[in-house]
Amino acid sequence: MITLEIKKIVLVSSIVCLSLINTSTASELVHKFGNPAFSKEGYSQHALSIEQLQYTRENDRIKDVKSALSQAERDEKNKTINKFIANVESRIYANLSKQLVDNMFGESCTSDCATSGTAEVEGSTIYWVKDTSTEIITLTITDPAGTVSTLSVPVGDFIF
Repeated sequence: MITLEIKKIVLVSSIVCLSLINTSTASELVHKFGNPAFSKEGYSQHALSIEQLQYTRENDRIKDVKSALSQAERDEKNKTINKFIANVESRIYANLSKQLVDNMFGESCTSDCATSGTAEVEGSTIYWVKDTSTEIITLTITDPAGTVSTLSVPVGDFIF
């Protein structure tokens, strides 16, 4: 009986072993890196993506700095004292231009009116001359860089 049981065990073991051999197959283990920086597959696209990210971040940083500087300048101009100074300068320049026009057209002179005049304003030279024979006033403005602007005004044509 023992031999019969041993034969059965051997037979069952053989069948199990044979069935396992047929169903179990194996292949070679192959490792691939997921990161293209290591595998070099798709590396050019990977490198371009990284370069694009760096470029975008740098541009954003530059824009942020420019924006902050711009905001600081606007904040400085909007301070009450700076608005006051701009208003005073505007009124002073308006008064100077009124005096210049009065002298050029003889509005405020009594008997002997000036025929020329010169003024210095922030480095620019303003020179005017009135030609009494042609009744033309020539206004010449020379800025600090030496650029000259000339304006000729006929006096008799301004009648209201």
